[in-house]
Amino acid sequence: MHDLTEDTTMKTFKLGTSDVDVPAVVTGVMRIQDKTDDEVRALYTASRDAGIDFFDHADIYGDAPYHGCERRFAEALQLTTSEREDITLQTKAGIVKDGPYFDFSYKHIIVQVEGSLRALNTDYLDVLLLHRPDALVEPEEVARAFDHLAQAGKVLHFGVSNHTPGQIDLLKRYVTQPIVANQLQLSITHAPIVAQGVAANMAALDQSVSRDLGILDYCRLHDITVQAWSPFQAGFFTGVFLGNPDHPELNAVIDRLAAKYDVRPEGIATAWITRHPATMQVVLGTTTPERVTWAAAGADVELTRPEWYELYRAAGYLVP
Repeated sequence: MHDLTEDTTMKTFKLGTSDVDVPAVVTGVMRIQDKTDDEVRALYTASRDAGIDFFDHADIYGDAPYHGCERRFAEALQLTTSEREDITLQTKAGIVKDGPYFDFSYKHIIVQVEGSLRALNTDYLDVLLLHRPDALVEPEEVARAFDHLAQAGKVLHFGVSNHTPGQIDLLKRYVTQPIVANQLQLSITHAPIVAQGVAANMAALDQSVSRDLGILDYCRLHDITVQAWSPFQAGFFTGVFLGNPDHPELNAVIDRLAAKYDVRPEGIATAWITRHPATMQVVLGTTTPERVTWAAAGADVELTRPEWYELYRAAGYLVP
């Protein structure tokens, strides 16, 4: 299907405390449900050619009730055993579409993982994330599920998504496997996990209010890889900031830096995240192969400190 000799070398690092080398950019496939086989293959090939061998799924992506995009991925690609072993497959579980509500019970986690394995036509998942916190979580149940999946060889590594430090600590009190990743929303314009600390101890400033309890520093201290989702989104699913007339100053800076580094604006949006010393992965959501190529190129751009902060200020954040 794909000539691996054509792949571009991308910056890689270890996922959390694991021995798994992962790329700085990830292809998310939450929007492939209605894509043709050829379109899915084109997205996959563009990813591999850009050095991306990591694909992010979730059981709720796609049509009802579950596993639509996972099934579409497997059906379109028809990966051989060796091709499957060449990539990292990550999926998520814990959101119940009916309601919606969250369910981290032993039964739900096991049933959803079994469904993901069937849909993806694979014997194992490289990474399983708990998808958004469950207020009714019983960490003993999570630990029992993780133990079962790990001992059966069905999940190799475990992580979370959108979790706070306290929520992770509660899990870690019972879960014996390392938490290797926390997938969090982050873009230049949606960066409270970065911006709050810059403006800490400033009264009457919204930016100084902690909404995540220092999750970025927590992940760095505990060797948990942050995976940045919606890297081009202006806010919480409010549209992209790239080329958006609501962000003229930011786009002017992005365009200037894109010309300087000979990349597309998507590359600068990626570079702003990968420049951070937390060694974060950027999770793309596009289904356009060209945009994958353009964004991936940004992982090789090393923005200077003045450039990084110029983008930060242009996005509306305060540098005291």
